[in-house]
Amino acid sequence: MFDVLALTLEGRPPLNPVGQLPHLDWQWHGEGVLELSPRHACEKAVVISAGVHGNETAPIELLNQLVAELLAGSRPLNVRLLVVLGNPPSMRANKRYLHADMNRMFGGRHARFDVSDETVRAQELEQLLAEFYHNASAAGATQRFHYDLHTAIRGSLHLRFGLLPFQPRPYSAEMLHWLEQAGLDALVYHRSPGGTFTHFSSEVFQAESCTLELGKALPFGHNELSQFRQIRQALEALVSDLAPPQRRGESLKHYQVVQDIIREQPDFVLNISPEALNFTAYPQGYILAEQSGKIYRVEHAEEVVLFPNPNVALGLRAGLMLTLKD
Repeated sequence: MFDVLALTLEGRPPLNPVGQLPHLDWQWHGEGVLELSPRHACEKAVVISAGVHGNETAPIELLNQLVAELLAGSRPLNVRLLVVLGNPPSMRANKRYLHADMNRMFGGRHARFDVSDETVRAQELEQLLAEFYHNASAAGATQRFHYDLHTAIRGSLHLRFGLLPFQPRPYSAEMLHWLEQAGLDALVYHRSPGGTFTHFSSEVFQAESCTLELGKALPFGHNELSQFRQIRQALEALVSDLAPPQRRGESLKHYQVVQDIIREQPDFVLNISPEALNFTAYPQGYILAEQSGKIYRVEHAEEVVLFPNPNVALGLRAGLMLTLKD
């Protein structure tokens, strides 16, 4: 069978866009997008995406291994599955993005950016998800899931963590249990809407969605995938519609976003060291960032930082501040 990652990096499709294997049907929907369907009815429609940021290679390799096993028939498929490698041009260039951050563009926000390969791709992925979930529902699927796999720019005190998009409805108990068993160290709850892929799938399609951050960005072939064994086993269970393996290690920590630090002025200064790890703690009163007309301070007894980046474009988020949930 073909190798999804190799074809995507080479920029060529398989010889045929559709095919049948003894255990499943497959359809190539475009560059880096493959749908796999079992020969029997199933309740779950699952999207697993990676490579929305092209240099975040560990989850891309992890996902490619899983797809290879499904195509080979060595792992049973018991869900309708859409596999998405999000940003092939930036994957080929080993860059986070080429023009602008695609994970700020979903939910129609691509219209706010200059037209580029990334804005076109974001629109394309929105449409592909709409078609996939619609067709899965027509075939009898009643549950929708989306896991978007990433790695972080900088190191982290929690190596593996998830980010839940803001949603007014309760989070799925089944998804929260799966995340608990998947070996994550922490789970972060957003407090406001955003342009991420998972917020889009949650808001528009009511999918149970989560962004998973797995380690630090490294080039292809330089990842130690063994450190993600538990998440790999949980993904294997997910596509086979089996219970995930029992969690090992310490309990999952839950964090709530309490501040969004936005770079609004050219004189913006972020008072967080470039060497600071994600989830580094700061005491109450500490001045996090300064710009004309605004100062960001730690408001609670202690807050931890996530994704600090002083170099984002004006109007974008330069960091999140979190507190532990009760």
